[in-house]
Amino acid sequence: MNTLALGPSWLDPDYLLNTFGLPGLLLIVFAESGLLIGFFLPGDSLLFTTGLLVTTGQLKYPLWLVCTLIAVAAILGDQVGYLFGRKVGPALFKRPDSRLFKQENVEKAHEFFEKHGPKSLVLARFVPIVRTFTPIIAGVSRMNYRLFVIYNVVGALLWGVGVTVLGAVLGKIDFVHEHIEKILVLIVLISVVPIVIEVLRARSEGKKAAAAEAAAGGDGPPADALPHGLVGPGSAPPGV
Repeated sequence: MNTLALGPSWLDPDYLLNTFGLPGLLLIVFAESGLLIGFFLPGDSLLFTTGLLVTTGQLKYPLWLVCTLIAVAAILGDQVGYLFGRKVGPALFKRPDSRLFKQENVEKAHEFFEKHGPKSLVLARFVPIVRTFTPIIAGVSRMNYRLFVIYNVVGALLWGVGVTVLGAVLGKIDFVHEHIEKILVLIVLISVVPIVIEVLRARSEGKKAAAAEAAAGGDGPPADALPHGLVGPGSAPPGV
């Protein structure tokens, strides 16, 4: 099966699976679920392609075993991320940017966690970049551990198992085989939609805040706040 490489060839799901097999897949799922360096990995398209390869027999493992191992890898990845967050704490927000770490990714995940609460652990699974940092933020916030485990398991099953099974089911359809490149592109586009929406929302709020600040500043300071002998716009000079 030939797929379209959405970026560097070494990030192409077909290349990754043919080169590293099931162990490589599990390592990627683990890294993307909670390690800081895993945010750029192609999780959604990789899981979908895995299900498709299992159905076609190119990946010679039973689907139930693949799904079980993926779920375990995803759960353990979030677990490591949570423990890392608890240990590092607020220092994570002071860490300088580097090639593999951007402070804005932490801030986005923090906003996502604050907005959606515990269920963000499930929702974030379907949002690239955010899914890597959210369990870490949960640890930083010292989220109740038992509650974290519950949402962690649910998210791992819905994302890891769900997307893989979807690929296996659709892999039986000829149309999918004939248009696999377009389908993988569609999966990637769908996965980045939440990020695009969030960026546009942030820009809109930034513009509104800037406009409000400009409007407030345009009124000029109150007359009683001005130095003695000076008056604000429209105020009568002393003695009038």
